[in-house]
Amino acid sequence: MRKSPAKAQYLLRFDDLCPTMDRARWARMAALVARFGIQPILAVVPDNRDPELEHDAADEGFWEQMRALQNSGATIGLHGYRHVCAAGGRSLIPLHRRTEFAGVARELQREWIGRGLTILRANGLHPRIWVAPRHGFDRRTLRALRAEGIGLVSDGFAMGPFRSEGVVWVPQQIWSPVEKSSGLWTICVHANSATDETVGALEDFLERHSFQFTSVDRVLAEWPVSGRSLRDRWFHARMIWRLRLRKFRGRLRVS
Repeated sequence: MRKSPAKAQYLLRFDDLCPTMDRARWARMAALVARFGIQPILAVVPDNRDPELEHDAADEGFWEQMRALQNSGATIGLHGYRHVCAAGGRSLIPLHRRTEFAGVARELQREWIGRGLTILRANGLHPRIWVAPRHGFDRRTLRALRAEGIGLVSDGFAMGPFRSEGVVWVPQQIWSPVEKSSGLWTICVHANSATDETVGALEDFLERHSFQFTSVDRVLAEWPVSGRSLRDRWFHARMIWRLRLRKFRGRLRVS
């Protein structure tokens, strides 16, 4: 039976990537990826219609850059469809009242996912993992993803990958670098809002721990994947409570 690695491992995930993102801030993140040889998850919005993600004029070189990173080992994530969070359904990760997918009719979710995949594939990308805007998705979303051939989700609170609802979940639990002794930890970074402090903290962490960073492919090859354990269920409940409390106090942006 495969055993979890003894030492902590990290995945790096960049959210809200689209042609109109903040190019200067993204360039600093991309430079760190290249310098340390990281193979991140790139959460790409197929057809952005969210004004909050319109920081620059559309970059004609965006898709080429995403293809180059993909060729270097990055995993492309389907980050919703248009990133317009207008639905009010209850998500499987209940952190936000308004999301893009949770609560939307099954047929419409399947249509949006299909359109999103078509756009990314038309631009030479091969999306393999689902990254929901604002953690917003439900069981209908997962059924639609399976029907479209996507069996991986970057979300959930656990110490390692697990299988649930017919898909494999690669957990995402932190939004800034934190030293851990064991487990698999996905650090979610929003390049559009990254400050000098954010970049500096990530650079410092990579200088000390780059050898512990892994990739989605390596996780699937090296980590055991089974049902969520009682320990992980307890961890999930504790994380939901803590994040809601921090969000209420205005100390953390969870998206």
